[in-house]
Amino acid sequence: MSRPPSNRPRRLVFFAAGLAALGLASACGGGGGGGGGGGTFGLDGRVAPSLAFPISSPTTDSVELFDEFPGARFTAPVYVTAPPADTTRLFVVEQAGRIRVFPRQANVTSGQVTTFLDITTRVRSGGEMGLLGLAFDPAYASNGRFYVNYTTDSGGLGLRSVIARYQVSSDPGVALTSETILFTVGQPYENHNGGMLAFGPDGFLYGSLGDGGDGGDPQNNGQSRTTLLGKIFRVDPNGTALGAYSVPADNPFVGVGGGVRAEIWAYGLRNPWRFSFDRGTGRLWAADVGQNRFEEIDVIVRGGNYGWRKYEGDAVFTNENLAGPFEAPVHVYDRSLGNVVTGGYVYRGARVPFLTGQYVYADAGSGRVWALAYDGSQATANVQIATSGGISSFGEDAAGELYACDLYGGRILGLRSRVPGGGAFPQTLSATGLFSDVPNRVPAAGLVPYDVQMPLWSDDAIKTRWVALPGTATVGWSQDGAWTFPAQTVLVKSFDLPLVAGDPSSAVPVETRVLLLTASGWEGYSYRWRDDGSDADLLPAGATRVLTITDPSVEAGTRPQTWTFPSRTDCLRCHTVAAGRVLGLTTRQLNGDFDYGVVGGRPDNQLRTWSGIGMFSGGIPAPTSLPAHPTLDDGSASVASRARAYLDTNCAPCHRPGGPTPVTIDLRSTVLTASMGVVGVAPQAGGMGLPSPLLVAPGSRNGSVLWLRMTATDGNRMPPLGTVRVHGAGVDLVGGWIDAGP
Repeated sequence: MSRPPSNRPRRLVFFAAGLAALGLASACGGGGGGGGGGGTFGLDGRVAPSLAFPISSPTTDSVELFDEFPGARFTAPVYVTAPPADTTRLFVVEQAGRIRVFPRQANVTSGQVTTFLDITTRVRSGGEMGLLGLAFDPAYASNGRFYVNYTTDSGGLGLRSVIARYQVSSDPGVALTSETILFTVGQPYENHNGGMLAFGPDGFLYGSLGDGGDGGDPQNNGQSRTTLLGKIFRVDPNGTALGAYSVPADNPFVGVGGGVRAEIWAYGLRNPWRFSFDRGTGRLWAADVGQNRFEEIDVIVRGGNYGWRKYEGDAVFTNENLAGPFEAPVHVYDRSLGNVVTGGYVYRGARVPFLTGQYVYADAGSGRVWALAYDGSQATANVQIATSGGISSFGEDAAGELYACDLYGGRILGLRSRVPGGGAFPQTLSATGLFSDVPNRVPAAGLVPYDVQMPLWSDDAIKTRWVALPGTATVGWSQDGAWTFPAQTVLVKSFDLPLVAGDPSSAVPVETRVLLLTASGWEGYSYRWRDDGSDADLLPAGATRVLTITDPSVEAGTRPQTWTFPSRTDCLRCHTVAAGRVLGLTTRQLNGDFDYGVVGGRPDNQLRTWSGIGMFSGGIPAPTSLPAHPTLDDGSASVASRARAYLDTNCAPCHRPGGPTPVTIDLRSTVLTASMGVVGVAPQAGGMGLPSPLLVAPGSRNGSVLWLRMTATDGNRMPPLGTVRVHGAGVDLVGGWIDAGP
C-alpha cells in the first residue's frame, strides 16, 4: 500500500533536517523495515515533545468583567446577542419590553443606541416577568425573522408566556411591531417563567419555561409531560402543521399520545432561566435555579428527565416517582456559594484563550463567576474566575465573544484576562515550539509525521501532517471506531498551494492548522502564513486570502483562488462529535506505508510503526489483517471501494448517525450500500432542479443529487465549508460508481 512519490512532492524539503529535531537516529542492524538502514520499524523510538500551548485550567480571579461600552446604558438588561454573522452590532433585551441595538465598538455613545423593537404595551414585566428571550433566525440575513419569549396578561386571558415571531423592516435597525404567535403557555403564578430562546445546530428553535412558579412546584409540572411548564421545548418555526410551527419528527415524545406534548425536548426542570449551545461541540447546557438548597448545571440530552421536583440538584426533595430515568446534573453547588445560578456559555472567543472550552456561568446572588471544565462525561474542574454582582445573563456576539448583562447597573460587561500576558495562546507559529525551523517546517522533537490513504479534498493544496503525544501517553486503538487520545495531544496540518496549476514545485505555504486536546475537548486554531514564508500568525477568527493561480486551462491564463481560513467554530463543524473529532487518524486511513526516511527512519506501514514504538495503549493485529482505504488512484482497487472511501473521508464526518446534518443518510464506507439511505432515495432537502430527484440514481450521475452537489460551486455545494473548487478526480470517481449502478 505504498503511496506514489507524487503524493509527497515536498516532504524532503520539509523534513531534511528532521533527524536532529526528532532525536532519532538511523537504525543499524536487524531487518524488517522495508527500506535502507535495516531497522525493525519505520522509526526507532519516540521522544516527549516540549510545546508552548496553554492547556491548564483558569485560576481564581483570573478574569475581569469590565464595562465594555461605557457610553451605553440600558434599563434592566436581561440578554445580549447578535444575529448570525453580524459582527458589527449587538442587541440588548430590556425586561420592560424593548430590544435595543448599537454598534459593537468600545467608544459607542448613548446617541448610537437605538430602539429596534418596542412591545412594552404587550408585555407584563416586573419580578421574573417581562421580555425575557430573543433568538435570531439562522437565515436572518435573508429572511429578517427573529423570535421572542415574553409574559403578558393582555386581553383578559390571564398570565401567559408568548413565543412569537417578528420581522425586521426595510430599515435594518428597526423591526416591524406586528407579530405571529407560535404558541402561548398559561402561567399559574408570576415566577419561574424561564424565558430563553435559541436556535440549535440543527436549525430548530429551542426554548425554556419554568415550572409555573410558587414554591415546590405545587402542580408537579416538572414531571408532567402534558404541559410545557418545567421544560425545554424544540419546534420547527418554519413549519405550519400546528398553525405557525411544526414539531420535528425526531422529538423524543412525538406520537406518545395521552396528552403528552410532542414539543418537549427535556423535562424535570425548575426554572431554566438560561441555556446555550456550545459552538464547538453542539452540546446543550442549562443552568437550573434551585429551591432552597442547591443550584445545578445540566448538560441537556434528548428526552432527559432532570428530576425536579423529586430532586433538587442531585438531592432528594420529595418522595415520589419520576416519569422517566433521572439525568443527574454535571455540577451542583449549595447556598454557601450562591442562590440564583445564571448560565452560561462554553467560551469560544479569542480574548481569553485559557477559558476556551470552559463553561462560564455566574450566580446573581453571590456575584461569583466560575469556569467549569467538562470532558464529555463528567466535570473535571470548577474554578471561580471572577466576581461581579447583578449578572442577569450572559450572551455571545457573532464571533463567539462572551458578554454579561448587569441588571441593576444597566451595563454590558466584557471579559478580559487579569493574568500577566493573559496566559495567551501562541500568537505566531514560531512561538508554539512545533518546528525547529519554521520556514522549512522542520518538526521539533516529539512530532511524528504521518499521511492518510484517502485525503480530504482541499482545493489542490499539498498537505503535510504531524502528531505529538504528551510524555509517554498512548492512543486507544479501535479497528472501526474513533481512536481515543490523551489530553495535550496536538495534531498539526500544513497547507501549501501551487501557484502554477499542476506544478507542486510552485507551492507556497498558506496555512497551518492545530488541533489541541484539552480537558474540555478538542480546540482548533489556524495560523496564516506571511507572504514571505518566514512565519505564520494566529487568526482570531475566520478569514480569506485571494491568490493568483497561473492556469493554462483558463482563457486569461490566470485565475483568482480564494483560500478560506476556518474560524475556531468552523474547525469543529467539520471535526464532528459523531466522527470522534479526529478524522485522519483511523485504522483505515493509516493502514498504509510511509517513508520515514525523511526523519531518519525508513519506509514502513504506519500502524506497525506506531505499535512498535509504543504509541498505542496495547498491541494491535497485524496490519495485513486490518481494513484499509484504497488510495484515490489505486488501479488495483475497484471503483466502488475507492468511491466509498472518498465519500467516507469527504462526507461521512457529518453524514452518519448522530451527525450534525438534518438528513438521515450514512456515507461511511463500513455500511452496506443498501444501508446508506441514498440509492434510489428521494432527497429530504433540495432536488437540484431535477424533475424526479434521487440522491443516487443508479446508472445516472447527472440524475443524482449527491453527485450534482459535488459539482456545485454555489450554496448547494457539498461539502459546504472550506472549498471553492470542484475536485475533478473525486467527481469522476463518484460519478463512475453511480454510472455503474451501485
